[in-house]
Amino acid sequence: MITKKMFNIFKLVLFFYITISTICSASEHNFENWLINFKKEAINSGISKPVVNGVMSKARFLPKVIEYDRYQPEFYEDTFTYIKKRTSRKKIFEGVKLYKKEKKLIDKIENEFQIEKELLLALMGIETNFGKYLGKMDIISSLATLSFDKRRSNFFTKELLILLNLVDEQVINKDILFGSWAGAFGNFQFMPRTIRDYAIDYNSNKTIELKKTQDSFASAANYLKKIGWKKNQPCFYKIKLRNNIPHKYLNSSAREIKNKMKVNSFKNYIFDFENLNLSKNLKAAIIIPDKDIIPGAKTLSPAYLIFDNYEKILTWNRSLRFALAVCTLKSNFKNEI
Repeated sequence: MITKKMFNIFKLVLFFYITISTICSASEHNFENWLINFKKEAINSGISKPVVNGVMSKARFLPKVIEYDRYQPEFYEDTFTYIKKRTSRKKIFEGVKLYKKEKKLIDKIENEFQIEKELLLALMGIETNFGKYLGKMDIISSLATLSFDKRRSNFFTKELLILLNLVDEQVINKDILFGSWAGAFGNFQFMPRTIRDYAIDYNSNKTIELKKTQDSFASAANYLKKIGWKKNQPCFYKIKLRNNIPHKYLNSSAREIKNKMKVNSFKNYIFDFENLNLSKNLKAAIIIPDKDIIPGAKTLSPAYLIFDNYEKILTWNRSLRFALAVCTLKSNFKNEI
């Protein structure tokens, strides 16, 4: 027997279903109009018409991509949880296993580019679990969906145009373009702009293969070298702050790190500063990664003293937690390899 309460719940569920279906249908209709205009823009930018029509003919609006974009771990996990998940013993075991298998190649790339093997392993481990999770999303549709979406439309429109150019120039094969929901590709999850600017054909077979060890490791090392990573320089130190620290020195956003000063300038604001044993002339800044993300988070804890190398990881992925996790896993590998 259906009660009045059950009937009302059914009506509510039906209402939401119809509403969501209507929104999705409207979005898909608007997406088709957007796609027509985008194709014109791409062709006018100089990309060949056959490539634009051939590649974009399969582009679809993917509602799941919008959902993923709004609910990324960087936006809701506290720092402790985020780092712990990405620097587990299992992760270290898998990284060491890969290194032993590819030792000769990885050591060669480290020496040639002056980028620590531990850093390369850490990035690959966190990005794709050493190539196990490359993503199965249709990158063209992902980028098109995010380009159509209003939140970061300009950024993703440029990425999609770059990708079409790479296909047009036969740098990338359009048939293998499957990766993350955000349009990233390969073992190290390169966005189209990163492929264009930093990816290299390391084994000289006239194809850049970012899902294979040689090209992907060399391309990642090339990227890190060109953005200015300094080998054997510090990344961060976890610190305990005194209550007297002026709030202007506290960075809670990865968008722009402010108030970088010589390490010695912070000595009156950090407990046990003398035990850090750092060069007084080394420049640093302070971050408090939980403050603007986690409801009720303490202002002064957790806190980290960060250096230039840390900011280079922010160039790779502009997330305070991501950079902390990468540098933590890098240090963990140092003790195992």
